[in-house]
Parts: sequence; C-alpha cells; structure tokens
Amino acid sequence: MTQRSLAVIPAYNESGSIADVVESVRRDLPGWDAVVIDDGSEDRTAERARKAGALVIRTPYNLGIGGAVQTGFILAREGGYERMVQVDGDGQHEASEVSALEQEMATSGADMVCGSRFLGEGEGNDRYPAPISRRTGIHIFAFLLSVFLRQRITDPTSGFRLYNRRAIELFAEDYPHDYPEVEVVLMLHQHRLEMAEVPVKMNLRTEGASSISSGKSAYYMIKVLLALFVGLLRARKPERRED
Repeated sequence: MTQRSLAVIPAYNESGSIADVVESVRRDLPGWDAVVIDDGSEDRTAERARKAGALVIRTPYNLGIGGAVQTGFILAREGGYERMVQVDGDGQHEASEVSALEQEMATSGADMVCGSRFLGEGEGNDRYPAPISRRTGIHIFAFLLSVFLRQRITDPTSGFRLYNRRAIELFAEDYPHDYPEVEVVLMLHQHRLEMAEVPVKMNLRTEGASSISSGKSAYYMIKVLLALFVGLLRARKPERRED
C-alpha cells in the first residue's frame, strides 16, 4: 500500500524561485501532497506558490525556519502522513533526488534520511561549490557530531531531509526554533531514533537573498556549538522495552 507522503516547502520572500520549486515537486513526486509554509513573506511568494498548484499556509508573522518547519510537522502529524520531506523554497534542493532518500529509508530503516552535499566522490566540492568559509563551518559541526555520536556525519546543516512517522511525531511536539538542523541530529540521538545520509546534488541560491548574514553566521556558529555541548550532556532516553 502506498504511504501517504507530504512535501513541506518552507519559504520566506522566495517569489523568484517558489513557482519552479513547486512545479518540480509536482512533476518529480507524483502522489505526494505539497504544502508551502509562507513564513510571513512580504513579496508574492504565496500568490506564486498557489498559481503553481501548492496548498499554501501563511504564518501571521515571520516565525523563522524552525517555526515554519514545525508547522509542516504538525500538518503531517494531524493529516496522518507517514512520510514528510523538506524541500526548501529557494531552489537549493532537487525534488528528483527524493527517490534516493526514499530508497535509503527503505533499506536502512532510518527514521530520518539527510541529503548530503559532502558524501561520496569529491566529498561535495563538485556538487556544492560553496565558499570555503561556509564549508569549513559545516565540516567543524560534522566532525564534532561524528566524534560524539560515534557515527559518521558529513552534512549536519542540510535541510533536505526525509522523515518517517516516528520522527514526524517527535518534531511536531518539539522542534528547535533557530537554525535547527544540527540540534535535530542531537534530538534524534537522544530519543534513540536513527539517521542516515545519502549523497545528493544541491544548487546555490539564484534568486533572492539568504536570511543568514555574516553577523548571523557568527551567532549561528556560537549558538550551535553551545547547543551541541548542552545536548551531549543530556542523558539519552531509555530504550523502549517490548512487552
């Protein structure tokens, strides 16, 4: 039986790219429902998403990426969806790559599968030509998580992720507010859920502007490093005992 699946597209002032993203999701993910979470945009994001064929949920004000994505988790939980994928509204993620995430989830049984820019041949340099400063920051987080979790993690800041029902239930209840991606990896570990990664191609932004400025990048580094160490001090949830 086909699993009910939801593509969640968080977007903030992405009028230049959102129609193409929605159209690619509808084309490459037949049978999936698609919802755009318009996080208080001040441009025509919502209008263009609707014209492209997506359901649009508009937040009353800008909640930030964490609030927008958690809105998607709540919709997925309440709608009875068994799988949810996050596809960012800036065009960075390729909907055609979701099949690789699905295959890995079916094979490994992971609760979350993350599309990695830095896994495989070339370690991502050929797939994601980001500035060296940005790649360095990502690799620092990846190294720390890999050491602490005893699992190789290559791209903990990627938002291109597929979740199963157990992960949907968890993150509908509790999801980090600011820059959530790294903290989500820790939360999975603490709740004894499993994560896997697969290599994917990602694009650099071609329209609009990133919400992360240079000043915010420094704040992001400090906040996530603190979250890492605080999270690692917390005990993992006890294993569930089978009756």
